[in-house]
Amino acid sequence: MTTGLHPGGAPQEPRPTEHHSLLLPPQERVGCGHPQADTRTRSSVITARAAASFEPVGRSVATARSFVRDTLQGWGFADIVDDAVVLTSELVTNAVVHAGTSADVLCLRTDDGVRIEVADRYPEREIPLQAEAVSMGSPDREGGRGLQLCAALAARWGVEYTPTQKQVWFQLDLPERPVGTRAAGPSLPAELLPLTDGRVRVAVVQIDRTGALSAWNEDAEELFGYPAEQVVGKPLTDLAAWPHTPGTSTGIAEALQLSRWEGSYGIRGANGRVTPVYASHLRVRDTDGDPSTVCLLVRDHERAVLQTPLRGSSSDAATASESPSADPFEVFIGSPAPDDLDGLLQRTVERARDMLDSDAAFLLLATDDETELEVRASTGLPSARQRFARVPVEAGPGRYGSARMPAVHDDLTAVPGAVPLLNGTGMRSVVTVPLKVEGRLTGSLGVAAEASGRYSNEEALRLQFAADRIALAVESARLGELERLRRGSLSFLVEASDLLAGTLDRDQTLALMAQMTIPTLATWCAVYTIADQASEPYLSYVLHEDEERIDGLKALLSKIRPPEPIPTPGARIWSAPAEAAHQAALRQSMRSLGLNEPATVSSGIGTTLATAAAVGGETVVLPLVARNRVIGMLTLGKPTDEHFRQEILELAEDLSRRAALALDNARLYSERMAISQSLQRSLLPPGLPDIDGVEVDVIYRAAGEGNEVGGDFYDLFPIRDGAYGFAIGDVCGTGPNAAAVTGLARHALRLLAREGLSGPMVLERLNSAILDEGDRGRFLTLLYGELWPQEDGGALLKVVCAGHPLPLRLRQDGTVEPAAEPQPLLGVMEELDLYEQEVRLDPGDVLLCVTDGVTERREGTRMLGDDGLADVLTACTGLTAGAVAARIMRAVERFASDAPSDDMAILAMRVPGLQKD
Repeated sequence: MTTGLHPGGAPQEPRPTEHHSLLLPPQERVGCGHPQADTRTRSSVITARAAASFEPVGRSVATARSFVRDTLQGWGFADIVDDAVVLTSELVTNAVVHAGTSADVLCLRTDDGVRIEVADRYPEREIPLQAEAVSMGSPDREGGRGLQLCAALAARWGVEYTPTQKQVWFQLDLPERPVGTRAAGPSLPAELLPLTDGRVRVAVVQIDRTGALSAWNEDAEELFGYPAEQVVGKPLTDLAAWPHTPGTSTGIAEALQLSRWEGSYGIRGANGRVTPVYASHLRVRDTDGDPSTVCLLVRDHERAVLQTPLRGSSSDAATASESPSADPFEVFIGSPAPDDLDGLLQRTVERARDMLDSDAAFLLLATDDETELEVRASTGLPSARQRFARVPVEAGPGRYGSARMPAVHDDLTAVPGAVPLLNGTGMRSVVTVPLKVEGRLTGSLGVAAEASGRYSNEEALRLQFAADRIALAVESARLGELERLRRGSLSFLVEASDLLAGTLDRDQTLALMAQMTIPTLATWCAVYTIADQASEPYLSYVLHEDEERIDGLKALLSKIRPPEPIPTPGARIWSAPAEAAHQAALRQSMRSLGLNEPATVSSGIGTTLATAAAVGGETVVLPLVARNRVIGMLTLGKPTDEHFRQEILELAEDLSRRAALALDNARLYSERMAISQSLQRSLLPPGLPDIDGVEVDVIYRAAGEGNEVGGDFYDLFPIRDGAYGFAIGDVCGTGPNAAAVTGLARHALRLLAREGLSGPMVLERLNSAILDEGDRGRFLTLLYGELWPQEDGGALLKVVCAGHPLPLRLRQDGTVEPAAEPQPLLGVMEELDLYEQEVRLDPGDVLLCVTDGVTERREGTRMLGDDGLADVLTACTGLTAGAVAARIMRAVERFASDAPSDDMAILAMRVPGLQKD
């Protein structure tokens, strides 16, 4: 490790001490010298630590400021809070905004000050070299001011580089205070002192247990204009103008019940105006035991007279705990207490750590069945790695293996695994106590130290007393959060069900499954599908909340064996992705360092390391079970050191059941559509023959979504030399029965026509075949004809129209007329008297044949009909057969805005005009 020390002093060297505490690491002094640099070595024992990690997002800067502020105020270091917050803000901004990496913040408390370390994952910065001047840029730049501020504000600071990260540290020394002084400020010029209007008046007001005024001094009369006799006995609420701040539930009645309160509100004076005041409330009791509240009030701009730091030192808290009037919960948690569960838990572990002067603290909440504990807050531990990790309530036999009883462990190295949460953290002694509500285990609170033998039964009793004070508040907040989560989960599942039910496309269903889980349930997701019981799981879809990570994640998952398709419900841990990513990153790093082969500059190490971080957390697999068969697996993953909450896993299990059914429905629908489309293609001719002297074109449109076989069909086929048969028909209904009649009709027509039978005889034989089908038969409308091209350029046709829309003939002069007469349809009567009619097409003439889906096209009460079709055809003079068919279809589609409800077939035949020489 290379250490760069900048002007400002040398870091302290450690020395042996009697305490088993972690000492500040020695730093090697490198860089330019400074005449004022402190080169002496002094020892500093670390008495407390707090650590937190922050994601590379903008809001992390504000969160880091709050973390440092709360930590230092909890330690009683209010004098250096502002400087520490400013420096931390700049350094975290450099990491998460400018460098784009996560930031780790470590606060170390020593006897004479605080050391704060900010580490990021961007080590490629220039390392300061010895005897070189360090240029830190212009102070007017938006970024890069962190080191300048460190040089200006910190007593000592430095930069440490490793191959994987860069760490900037600074130390702030506590100002020296006169002996016996609780708090003091620096000497200031007169112009910087707070401004007052003449004499400072402090109104002393006392409020009895009912909220009424019982005392009102002369300064109160002068400030607000009321004599004492006019206001004594009235409720304070008659005079106070309390601010109604959104999100703040504390009102004036609640504030008067607190042991201490400090803040701003207004008092309505005798002149009707509201005077802003700054108030300090203290709850006391008289010799008879009756409580009352003493209120000291000054004008708001003179608040410096009364204002004190929001949080005092730990000694103040200890003093307050000895006061019989203090609320134990408020003394331990502080006022105001956080109104959210995470804030309450974090405040709890910080207070527990400071109360026993420990190195770390943690709090776990019990699951509903009280079989496991889930880590919800910690301090002094790698919180990101521990958060939401689960441990069993009964970790081993005996009292010390159960979280239901207090336990003190003097040395964890003597009992490996006694506290699984602390494995690999360096903690040696620990005390844990249960949180119970009405005899039921709701959680566990513990504190730990790096030295052995730090705790005794006395510390355990103190910690148990604190746990008893907060257990009910924690359980109440947990139940509130659980109710919000359940409401959110119900809303999520309703929306997911609607989305999944809205599509029957398999690929779209897979995409929806993944998109609904990211980022609500997990950071990345992979969906495996199984075609049948004999097939291996196939990686069908991969999604990550960062799109740049998808390709690397897909490549990684493609190289490892898929999870086993076990139908057991619930989520199970899958460690293969994290292990494979770790090994790939290790190999890539070794190659880049030239340990396995000659060193090369690898452009893929960044991608490999990013993929390893993306899948390095907990990964779970949920089976997709539909109709008693595993059809796939839903895999959810977290980045490095993160775990799933139990509520999230339960929600994911509900989602997987819905997604499995939707995916199987999409599969069945796709199979049915494929079968229907294949059957539909088999009922239509594969192609149309070329006929010399005649243009032919066909347009076919099936109604519906493509999953049902239509009843319309057409055909054009050679009968013998120079003769062609054509047909267009419509079977009643759709589906398999209609398809059977359609197939029978089309193939029977070809067979009977090639036997040399006339048109009427062909249709009579077909009618008999349909009637022989019995109940499976359907009636059929059919236009059948035979075509003979003529040497003079025309064409001769013989047609039979059995119940079908009449064919229309378009002449060159634009006149349109029916080309046949209507006759009985097929499949109804046994005896038919059919006849054929001859039609001659002259050069330029067109014969148009359609099914009733064209003529019965509707828009409200209007219908296109035969007349409407004839009007459209009249305007097609001179067009080719293909153009005629296209214009007819376009007119039909434009006739109504709704999608067609019936199949449509259009057959157009045209005799080209004679070529002129």
